[in-house]
Amino acid sequence: MSLFSRRGATQSADQLIPSRPVQRAGKVSVTPDTALRNSAVWACLRLRANLISTMPVDLYRRVGGIQVEVPKPPVLISPGGDEVDMVQWLFSTQWDLDRSGNSFGIITARDGLGFPARIELVPVADVTVRVRKGQLEKYLIAGEKFDPTVIWHEKQYTMSGLHVGLSPVAFAAWAIGEYLSIQEFALDWFANGAVPSAHLKNTEKIIDREAAEETKRRFKAATTNQDLFVTGKDWDYKMIQADAAGSDWIEAKRFGIGDIARFFDCPGDLIDAAVSGSSVTYANMTQRNLQFLIMSLGPAIIRRENALSRLTSRPRFVKLNSDALLRMDPMARAQMLAGQITSRQLAPSEAREIENRPPFTESQLAEFDRLFGKGTSPTPQPATPVPATPGATP
Repeated sequence: MSLFSRRGATQSADQLIPSRPVQRAGKVSVTPDTALRNSAVWACLRLRANLISTMPVDLYRRVGGIQVEVPKPPVLISPGGDEVDMVQWLFSTQWDLDRSGNSFGIITARDGLGFPARIELVPVADVTVRVRKGQLEKYLIAGEKFDPTVIWHEKQYTMSGLHVGLSPVAFAAWAIGEYLSIQEFALDWFANGAVPSAHLKNTEKIIDREAAEETKRRFKAATTNQDLFVTGKDWDYKMIQADAAGSDWIEAKRFGIGDIARFFDCPGDLIDAAVSGSSVTYANMTQRNLQFLIMSLGPAIIRRENALSRLTSRPRFVKLNSDALLRMDPMARAQMLAGQITSRQLAPSEAREIENRPPFTESQLAEFDRLFGKGTSPTPQPATPVPATPGATP
């Protein structure tokens, strides 16, 4: 079943959207499911989905040029109904987006304004997108036809003229297949399926098949029970598996992880891949996370915000709060808050709210005056009223 099909077109899109279910790389079949056997693929998908799905989803609108938070509709709290909350829904859709470039769901309920109120996600492997004369015609999900108006389709890695996103797994099939082939070879090697585990050679004479089988039986019977195997000078024993330690496939498997990480837009050092000439320490961890947010996660977050904003009426818009990714150590955080208070960018009461602390009590303010002198207590600044826009509704 193909994810993308055309009718009435002279050129197929198969070169860009490889047909399912398999892409072969050597003797290994690479599919979205078998690709998960690669630890680098799993780590990249897990890291990106974990971070994006746990970012708080906030809904805003602009009032008088100021961004004001407004209550979220149920679809931004439990988009899949009572059984599927927003965190689980975001994780599943982000996993599909990063693995196949697309995420699909059936809109099973709408609110009073006609916006989706419930979206039940479906496996990407069950979906076929049918295009006729360059226009989206219908969706086929597990053989059942659906009109595009009842389908939630989110995509990334798009190209002009295509109605679906590009699949990283499909284009990384060779790199993933190389890793899986090496993995399969290693399993066969150590399970004695690829080559014999040892070579027992008679140096004095040529033996027939019956004598070879009898010698093999006696040798296995002795070594299985950790007994001694006694021979004369005519037998030479060589361990074949000992040569495996110097095989090049160990290095190929190690450095293949970095190649796969590039396809999934995830820095290798964040998934414990071998990175030469790079050292990430706690001293620069905040800057490393900022770089990861800007260079890798940032575009994906913006695309998701735009897609989720379509679930609400304009001019409301969705923002994913990425501040948690940039959490600083306690000392750096205290210095940052103190600097903002001193420069009058932040009131002391706002700083305490950021630290999840209640406002100062009268006894605390009196203690400040007693310890540091009258008039030195951190008096909270009055809040600036937000001008109301005529006719605006929250």
